[in-house]
Amino acid sequence: MVEPEAVAAMLRLKELGWGSKRIARELGVNRRTVKRYLETGGWQPYKRPKRQKLLEGLENWLRERLRRHHGNGDVVRQELSSEKGIVASRRTVQRALEPYRQELRAEALATVRFETPPGKQLQIDFGERLVEIGGRKVKVFLFVATLGYSRRTHVRAFRHERQEAWFNGLESTFLTFDGVPEEVLFDNARALVIEHDAQSRTVVFNTKLLAFARHWGFRPRACAPYRARTKGKAENGIAYVKKNAIAGRTFASWEGLEAHLARWEREIANARIHGTTGEVPLLRFGRDEASRLKSIADRPPFQTCRVLERRVRNDCAVEVDGNAYSVPWRLIGEQVEVVISSRQVRVRHGLREVAVHTLAEGRHHRIIDPTHLAGVAGANGRSPRAREALLEEPGAVPASDLLRPLIEYEAMVGGSF
Repeated sequence: MVEPEAVAAMLRLKELGWGSKRIARELGVNRRTVKRYLETGGWQPYKRPKRQKLLEGLENWLRERLRRHHGNGDVVRQELSSEKGIVASRRTVQRALEPYRQELRAEALATVRFETPPGKQLQIDFGERLVEIGGRKVKVFLFVATLGYSRRTHVRAFRHERQEAWFNGLESTFLTFDGVPEEVLFDNARALVIEHDAQSRTVVFNTKLLAFARHWGFRPRACAPYRARTKGKAENGIAYVKKNAIAGRTFASWEGLEAHLARWEREIANARIHGTTGEVPLLRFGRDEASRLKSIADRPPFQTCRVLERRVRNDCAVEVDGNAYSVPWRLIGEQVEVVISSRQVRVRHGLREVAVHTLAEGRHHRIIDPTHLAGVAGANGRSPRAREALLEEPGAVPASDLLRPLIEYEAMVGGSF
């Protein structure tokens, strides 16, 4: 590019009557360059010619497709090829989508704080944490419930996150707070929500959850899919429990963990000055919220009971939650009904109860009643491995009791033999 001083010299020489050829020879530049600057009448900066961009004019389409596919740019690139006939590299598409991707990130982080009146809402959630108990690492499921107004918190530790744990955690919360709020907000856990349509916001709750809610008198609410921040009080509560109550601590037993959580909840979590409200949760609860909760006086607990269908395996056992429970060997291949309630596992075949076991804690346990294996090779003491696997339990059903009279079949099919 010719400097502005050289262009000014061209113009001065032109005024003196010099021709373009002589000026070019004098200044050592191309004659066409001299002619161009003499025609424009002065120096002008170089302008890069504007090139047509490959995705120009598709801005609205790209924004809509990126939102539809929740930020997946590669799917947008595939649809760009199939629908628009435009083949673009991954990098080209990513550059075009970057402004819209930033919009999605900002929307995900943007939160309007929603405060509820006293007694209106309780938020609940589960969090997982590996905790050293009795010298070994155990996965602990932490149930955290937080009242929306006072921020009073209740914490329980469970060995699993099944529906039974959700219900037990809620009942423990109601008993601790001595009342029930108008609504309980939770995420879309499979134990509670069968289906939640993100577009229409139609929610199908588990039927047992609805029965539990009717029993205690609250309205269940599920937060929007992929929007866990809508229950931010419970989310923050879980992080607080992990970092303050659990982090860096070991416990001699499960009971020691539960006692520590109860003491921490009473002396620290609900006795501190809350960062948002600027008040002590327990005092705020007692002053404004306790009287707004629905009374639970004389209301019995909701008995959680699971009923499962299982087929008896060749090892004379049925599998429940990763544990094996024995049944009489004559039922191998038969369909049985398993009822879990009150820390017991009861197995029914037809109209008869054929086995009763104590519910095992944890997983990968084999709970065996020796009478169920009477007559099976290896179960009479000749096999050391089989002998070690046996776990004596009272209440076994004798094998002779499994013989069913024909009158039972007549009652089941509605006819006579």
